[in-house]
Amino acid sequence: MELSKARASYKLGGTTINFSEETVIMGILNVTPDSFSDGGKYGRRNLALEHARTMLADGAKIIDVGGESTRPGYTPISVEEEIDRVVPIIEILARELGCVLSIDTSKAAVAEAAIIAGASIINDVWGAKREPAIAEVAARYGVPIILMHNRENRDYQLPFMGAIIEDLQESIDIAKRAGVNEEMIWLDPGIGFAKDLEQNILAMQGLSSIAELGYPVLLGTSRKGMIGKVLDLPVEERMEGTGATVCYGIEHGAHIMRVHDVKEISRMVKMMDVLTKKAAYTG
Repeated sequence: MELSKARASYKLGGTTINFSEETVIMGILNVTPDSFSDGGKYGRRNLALEHARTMLADGAKIIDVGGESTRPGYTPISVEEEIDRVVPIIEILARELGCVLSIDTSKAAVAEAAIIAGASIINDVWGAKREPAIAEVAARYGVPIILMHNRENRDYQLPFMGAIIEDLQESIDIAKRAGVNEEMIWLDPGIGFAKDLEQNILAMQGLSSIAELGYPVLLGTSRKGMIGKVLDLPVEERMEGTGATVCYGIEHGAHIMRVHDVKEISRMVKMMDVLTKKAAYTG
């Protein structure tokens, strides 16, 4: 889909990301003890560094660092604890790897601390609605902010995708009022958030309508419950299902794939980019 309200190319953390030439892989780095898929595995700096280095070698262009789980039933943590978890990791990744880092948070203070430490993207699962001040942080530092669709309830007005677009537009308006340049707004349909199985499938099927808004679209389906329910598989066996959603997402206008299984998904993405003529086969 054409990016009518954003640039195709961004210079972030010394790396150029061009959505017109490739589908970008965002590798997930949770430094939490309780994330649904990999909680407790990468909280130590050396382990986080090793995992990030592997994901970059396997094809990731962005490393998304999260310090608070957003799984169903998660236990909220304080701003101070979240900063203590993510800032040392971001500092060492920025220093040792010099890669593009995003901070997965809904707290303005955490986002600002992460940017000062070396992050260059804010990834907010509440779309600037939980703490609108997070959009002010994005505006102040001139960094992209990913506005994910989320809400407190599932009381959607029909048509369903119309309600999703309306919710996302509210997030966009918050960001713009805060001074975020339109080119720095990216969107996420919020698969797995405030949606049941049928609604998650409908959101996937409606990806094109989100892409038509003209902003870069991030798709985060990796190992999620939607896949587990459809395939009746546990978390550790959902890579193929994730790959199917990624390929579908590319066909329907998504630009960034947030995943755990970077090596395998990168191969699928590279093949899809050639087939869809986004990237040329160079031999």
